[in-house]
Amino acid sequence: QVQLVESGGGLVQAGTSLRLSCAASGRTFSRYTVGWFRQAPGKEREFVAVIIWASDRTYYTDSVKGRFTISRDNAKNTVSLKMNSLKPEDTAVYYCAADEFLLTSYTSFQKYHYWGQGTQVTVSS
Repeated sequence: QVQLVESGGGLVQAGTSLRLSCAASGRTFSRYTVGWFRQAPGKEREFVAVIIWASDRTYYTDSVKGRFTISRDNAKNTVSLKMNSLKPEDTAVYYCAADEFLLTSYTSFQKYHYWGQGTQVTVSS
């Protein structure tokens, strides 16, 4: 079992950057695919980025490609989401999620068993 804790959210101006971190408990974090999702008020939870276990391949939703970067440090049991050139439409609660050995349908939030509590990101114009 894995417990996830996000940090790094805040209120920033458009065009600036934030780095979100997802810290995980457990000794086998390297076996987990880890995704970032976000949910804005009144909207569905949406996929943002994922890093796939074993290969460390990464995928992003189109709206963040070229601006966001997901990375992991298995030695520290952390996954980070570096967000550059933030826009007001990036405003949401950001969640990290993890699932062991997940290789397919990783953009679907239903595939993830473990979730953090979320961290608020607010981008002002």
